[in-house]
Amino acid sequence: MASKLSSSSGIETEEQQKLRFQVELEFVQCLANPNYLNFLAQRGYLKEPNFINYLKYLLYWKEPRYAKYLKYPQCLYLLDLLQYEHFRKELVSGPCAKFIDDQQLLHWQHYHRRRMQLIQEQQEKMAAAVHTSKPS
Repeated sequence: MASKLSSSSGIETEEQQKLRFQVELEFVQCLANPNYLNFLAQRGYLKEPNFINYLKYLLYWKEPRYAKYLKYPQCLYLLDLLQYEHFRKELVSGPCAKFIDDQQLLHWQHYHRRRMQLIQEQQEKMAAAVHTSKPS
C-alpha cells in the first residue's frame, strides 16, 4: 500500500529508484553499440522531441558518482554526440554505424596492445632491478 501511495503522490519508493537506476544504466550502456543507435535512428526515435529530451536528461551519467557504474565508458562519448541533430541524422546510415563500430574496435585493439606493452616493460624493469640488487 505504501508503494501505491508514494507512486500516486509522485514520489518514488526506494525500490522504484533502484529499478529506474538499473533500467537507465542498461539503456545508457546500450548507447555504446552503434548498431543499436542505427536501429533507433532508422525507426525515427532520434527525431522525437521526447526521446531527445530523455537523452539530454541522461547526461547525469557523466557525473563521477554515476559513471563509476558503467562498464562501457564509450557510451558517454556517444551520449554527448547524440545531443547534436547532425549526428542523430547521420546514424540512419548503415555505413556511419559501421564506421563507428570499426573505430571502437581499432581503439580497443590499440589500447589492449599498448597496455600489454606497458605491462611487459614494467615487468622487465622490475626483473632488472631485482637482478642488479642481488649480491654476487
